[in-house]
Amino acid sequence: MRWQMRSKIHKATVTQADLDYVGSITIDANLLDAVGLWPGEKVLVVSNTSGARLETYTIEGERGKGDICVNGAAAHLIGPGEDIIIIGFELSAERVHPKVILPSPDNREFRYIVEEPKTVAETF
Repeated sequence: MRWQMRSKIHKATVTQADLDYVGSITIDANLLDAVGLWPGEKVLVVSNTSGARLETYTIEGERGKGDICVNGAAAHLIGPGEDIIIIGFELSAERVHPKVILPSPDNREFRYIVEEPKTVAETF
């Protein structure tokens, strides 16, 4: 069994940081769906801006709004306008093929950088 990256939202822009919220990171539902993250799932959040790293859990944000909100104590480490990476992992004995997206600066659109690979039959 190995821990492997399964989901990655690469270079998302933090839209809000809320110290008064109980915790977590709110992510636009479209982005969660695109990489297969679930509400309540544990994620690693890495700031490309400050170098801060933290673990938290996801909250589903309003679909299509582009929200990436760092909540609770994590707001001391990562603030609005920062460029972050959000990573979900899976423990598996089999190779995991991650889904990785690159959002637009407003997080409302994205493109896949890495998707689950096609089967051999689909490639011919």
